[in-house]
Amino acid sequence: MPDQALNHTLPALVTAEDGTTVWSQRGWPIEARGGMLLSQRIDCSSLRLRASEPGYQADWHVAGDPTLIIVRAGRLRITLHDGGERDFGPGDAFIAADHVPDGQGFDHALHGHRAKAVGDNPIEAVHIKLAANEG
Repeated sequence: MPDQALNHTLPALVTAEDGTTVWSQRGWPIEARGGMLLSQRIDCSSLRLRASEPGYQADWHVAGDPTLIIVRAGRLRITLHDGGERDFGPGDAFIAADHVPDGQGFDHALHGHRAKAVGDNPIEAVHIKLAANEG
């Protein structure tokens, strides 16, 4: 086990300065403790269990509150306005923390991301709402 501090990172949907949703990375320092690498506590407010049938699609939307999403089953595809797509399957995790910038109303042509089930299997996921400073 290394003695130096490391960083655990996850993909994160965030809002760019122009209001569009982009992929970034969110990291937390992890340190050796009791034979494992462990981060400090990360504040959360709630946990929800999600299930979506094959064929599920969500139109353009934003997460609003930062949410850690852990896919347990199925395949979830996230699409951005730039046409980029990213798939997440069992065991994958990402943070959805995109939002509508202050003073703006939601614009389907600019803000957010789309989500859909890919393939013939239902999606099962865990949604953990993070404290605002954790997203």
